[in-house]
Amino acid sequence: MHMLVVPEDERLPVQEARAGDPEAWNVLLRRFRLPLYAYVFELVHHEQASLDIVQETFINAARHIGSLQRDEKFGSWLFNIAHQKCVHHWRRYHPEEIPLDPQDECYPDDAAGPQELLIRKEQEEQFMKGLDQLAVPHRAVLLLHFVEDFSLDEIARITGTPLGTVKSRLHYARKAFRRLLENQHENPTRTDSGTTPVR
Repeated sequence: MHMLVVPEDERLPVQEARAGDPEAWNVLLRRFRLPLYAYVFELVHHEQASLDIVQETFINAARHIGSLQRDEKFGSWLFNIAHQKCVHHWRRYHPEEIPLDPQDECYPDDAAGPQELLIRKEQEEQFMKGLDQLAVPHRAVLLLHFVEDFSLDEIARITGTPLGTVKSRLHYARKAFRRLLENQHENPTRTDSGTTPVR
């Protein structure tokens, strides 16, 4: 699945959608449907469930768009709705795979970019395979930060967690991802069967 970036600075017909313009909602649907589906599918790993979550996300957005205070944040607001539905899905069907976050730990901002995690076009497949082996909260923060290009503050809003928690998740996600890459290099013939999420 290809990585899709959602820039926050593009002009979107949010005001028109709030006023009930059907064409404005069609524009928003076309703009965000695929990025949302890509994000949701990487978390729930089920095609029909992903399609249902994306549909429910837009239904909820249409019902509650009046609560959106800043039109330019429509993208992160929409991803917040989808993320909460993914969390609900995982708590319902895979409660054992939602780990607790480390508490009372603070990590400095990491200046390294996507290249550090091999998030480059020619290595996209390797990155996506590595994501599958991470715990869901770690997978989510990597997708939102490096794939969808949201800032840490925006990720905190999307996931409904404190900024410090987002930083610690990103720290542990990077650490776990590096460990996975090291294991792949040491065991290049090892298959993915029987692996469990790295926490």
